[in-house]
Amino acid sequence: MLVLALLHPVVNLTSWRWSIHPSTVIGIGALGAIYLWAANRLQRQPSPAQKIYFLSGLLVMFASLNGPIHDLSDDYLFSAHMVQHLLLTLVMPPLLLAGVPGWMLRRPLATGFIAPAARFFTRAPIAFVVFNLVIAAWHLPPLYNAAMANHNIHIVEHLMFMVAAVLMWWPLMSQIPELPRLAYPGQMLYSFLMSIPMSIVAIYIAMSDHVLYPAYAAAPRVLPLSPLEDQLLGALIMWIPGGIIFYIIMTVVFFKWNARGEDSTAGAQVDWKPSTA
Repeated sequence: MLVLALLHPVVNLTSWRWSIHPSTVIGIGALGAIYLWAANRLQRQPSPAQKIYFLSGLLVMFASLNGPIHDLSDDYLFSAHMVQHLLLTLVMPPLLLAGVPGWMLRRPLATGFIAPAARFFTRAPIAFVVFNLVIAAWHLPPLYNAAMANHNIHIVEHLMFMVAAVLMWWPLMSQIPELPRLAYPGQMLYSFLMSIPMSIVAIYIAMSDHVLYPAYAAAPRVLPLSPLEDQLLGALIMWIPGGIIFYIIMTVVFFKWNARGEDSTAGAQVDWKPSTA
């Protein structure tokens, strides 16, 4: 277990130093540069609200992959890792999607091989399966422990989480009719169903009577929690806040649908329309 603890360098959590990983800065900077380049290339500007959403998404990504959240999740606490995963899958993607105007996406969709793939993977059943398979697979001990032992595998894990999460949010937040969002009844059903697989994974972790991820058992204790208690706390973080987010979405969608009367197709079009001129 000591070997497992040394696989990642241990940071000094008592200092004010904010650890920054160049690969994340390069990736986040590239996303921001592509956003600005696309706006200049198309000679159109996202609305101020869209720019704020997109920048907020990049900031959440940066804060999740650097600094205390990253250091705690990599070296000390399973529960911190679950906070990081929730930020990367349930907070960052909707901010990015809200920040990208539909007209910015139409140019790449004009490419022959991208459009069919996008239409396939953004369909609600496919997005549902892809996201939940990715989440479930990476929380199985063999894959999770491999990611803890090898930083390159860990990077692949996070990239898969973020891509799958963008697909998962698409049926709820699409900004273009070419890849439509679900109608309000479908959004409510989709949100309800989405809460179930993550709960199953969380229950599997919470009900375990032994430590599933040994790297955390070998780590120094930075909170008065045993490794098994930390594992239980992480499962509860995945289960309760993760589920609450989808129930909040269901509530918001219900009131939007109720405001539109009996139109069962309402919500399939973009009903939040910032300035796209």
